[in-house]
Amino acid sequence: MVTRLPSTNVLGGALEPCSTKPMTGFFRDGHCNTCAEDTGSHTVCAVMTAEFLAFSKYVGNDLSTPRPEFGFAGLRPGDLWCLCAARFLQAHDEGCAPRVRLEATHARATEIVPLAALRSCAER
Repeated sequence: MVTRLPSTNVLGGALEPCSTKPMTGFFRDGHCNTCAEDTGSHTVCAVMTAEFLAFSKYVGNDLSTPRPEFGFAGLRPGDLWCLCAARFLQAHDEGCAPRVRLEATHARATEIVPLAALRSCAER
């Protein structure tokens, strides 16, 4: 049985939706909810950029190519997506991190990404 962790954001409030178009999240519920089985920690609500999508493809996670067999249309700049925390941190360290919606980023992200790094990429 999968037990979701409490839906709390990195600011200590209720976790807000990230995106339903495209539908995102480990549970594909539009939120960056998580659980122990979510080993990738899909907890960072990020606004896709061309630079980040190219980086992600380069390091082996192609998020922009449609995969109809999985019902995935591919992401485009401006789309919101629940990223794996480690991938966000890697992009941050490489200087190409996307913007982040803190209210929609799960508190579990801070187990991997320092809150200061998330705040430095927060949408203004």
